[in-house]
Amino acid sequence: MYRNVLGRLVTETVRVHVKKTHLIERVRAAAVSVRTFSDVKDEVQQPFDASLLHFLVCPLSKKPLRYDADTNELINEDLGIAYSIIDGIPNMIPQEARLIQKDTSTTPTQG
Repeated sequence: MYRNVLGRLVTETVRVHVKKTHLIERVRAAAVSVRTFSDVKDEVQQPFDASLLHFLVCPLSKKPLRYDADTNELINEDLGIAYSIIDGIPNMIPQEARLIQKDTSTTPTQG
């Protein structure tokens, strides 16, 4: 009788141990494929949807903005500021806008 109980106890312990080991291996394999924020480096930025320009206005002047694809920014010509676009989302916080120099060479000269 004791032999039967002892045999079942050993058999069940080995089965549980094998199942846990297999499960741990599967979890470790899955954990390797998980990406973290530190893994993402220099990926291509998402493009800006230019159709949003119909709805977006400068939060300061309430005037339309112009999209500059070279710098990936929304430009307010009147105020001379540029709002950056991060991952396809415009950063419209006025305190974080970049000042741009207005082109003074296009002003007509008298003479």
